[in-house]
Amino acid sequence: MSPRLPAAAIWARNPEPQDRDVIFKRRNPLTLLQWLKALVWPKGGWSRAARYVNHRVRRLPDSPHRIARGILAGVLVSFTPLFGFHLALAALIALVLRGNVIAALLATFVGNPITFPFIAVGSVELGHALLGSGHGLPAWQIVSGFGRAGVEFWANIRAMFSADATHWESLGAFFHGVFLPYLVGGVPLGIAAGLASYYLSLPLIIAYQKLRRKRREDRIARLRAAREKAAPIGGDDDSPGSP
Repeated sequence: MSPRLPAAAIWARNPEPQDRDVIFKRRNPLTLLQWLKALVWPKGGWSRAARYVNHRVRRLPDSPHRIARGILAGVLVSFTPLFGFHLALAALIALVLRGNVIAALLATFVGNPITFPFIAVGSVELGHALLGSGHGLPAWQIVSGFGRAGVEFWANIRAMFSADATHWESLGAFFHGVFLPYLVGGVPLGIAAGLASYYLSLPLIIAYQKLRRKRREDRIARLRAAREKAAPIGGDDDSPGSP
């Protein structure tokens, strides 16, 4: 007679359709407004999200130098205006630098709605100074410029397949006034911030991994000592060869 399976094992083998849906879907799907809010302010706040990213980076199973190089790649990319490509670029740069790709992806968290205004204003300001093309812009003008550029770009794409006329003049002004200065100024700032992140994170990761290794060794030593203490000293009297 085969052993009787517990109810949890039976359910795991053949869950009900509605229960199976709950596994892979949210019980209460997010509305569009809730989803947009989560992009700006995640559940638990940005401090909790930062602690989670820091925790995940420190526990990556890789050498400290590879993890630190991955952080460098992610921070560098966060200073560029190539929104939508940050993850792919961070992974690519991490591979080139022989860094940890997961650390690079997590480090792109540096570019978030809280830090973006400071990164954008500083990058555009430095870019205009390096190009000699004018002066910087406030954060709201940079954000609105990206928004208008996105709308006009897709409007022109649709116009190519219809009778509507295309208008690229405003996109040209956006490229020279916002995007190019952002890119030119963001790259050196990203390199500087990435190098600073590398040299700041490397000793912290080394110290954390040493601490984890010591804790693991101490736990193993305690378990071994407890096992030796619980073992019989003289052996079993009923063992073969005993009188």
